[in-house]
Amino acid sequence: MTGRDRRLVLATGNPGKAREIAALLAQAGVTIVSQADFGVEPAEETGATFIENAILKARHAAAGSGLPSIADDSGLVVDALEGEPGIRSARYAGGDGDAANIRKLLDNLDGVPQERRGARFVCVAVLLAHPADPLPLVCEGRWEGAIALAPRGKLGFGYDPVFIPRGDTRHAAELGPAEKNRLSHRGRAFKELMKRLRAAKDPTPPPDRGAP
Repeated sequence: MTGRDRRLVLATGNPGKAREIAALLAQAGVTIVSQADFGVEPAEETGATFIENAILKARHAAAGSGLPSIADDSGLVVDALEGEPGIRSARYAGGDGDAANIRKLLDNLDGVPQERRGARFVCVAVLLAHPADPLPLVCEGRWEGAIALAPRGKLGFGYDPVFIPRGDTRHAAELGPAEKNRLSHRGRAFKELMKRLRAAKDPTPPPDRGAP
């Protein structure tokens, strides 16, 4: 990103995720543009890890838009299910939406007691200066918690209704947007990403230690 063009193309087709990312970056001095504004279709997520998918999506958006791109790949990792739904979180029930994904998750945890329902949301955020950028900025955020026995709350999206953050009794879907952005995996990943971006643009000079 140069001083003349402080726009970033956002590589997501998920409106809930787009709203959260736009709010997180609102104070960063950049303009977020959707990849859809350039006619860029979502990339096929063929990676085996969150990092691979995030870079794949960012590279696809940068190539299609001609702008630096920002992308994330995120999901829910449940200990009792050996890491499921993981990178398949959005498609866990075959692409039938959030409610179907939650039903499948709770069905698969049927009989598992609350004390063994440890889980975490994971987000990997990536920024590419151009499609062939060999040194992308990559940051990870995690939000520890557990899976509830039943959904609760009307806010957020995805698995928020069944996720209880560690140290809280509320479900993630009961947290307001500002509080969720402060605590969440996505909030942590993108705050670190913008911190590193600012440091790269405005490096602090080393202290003057005097002549040898």
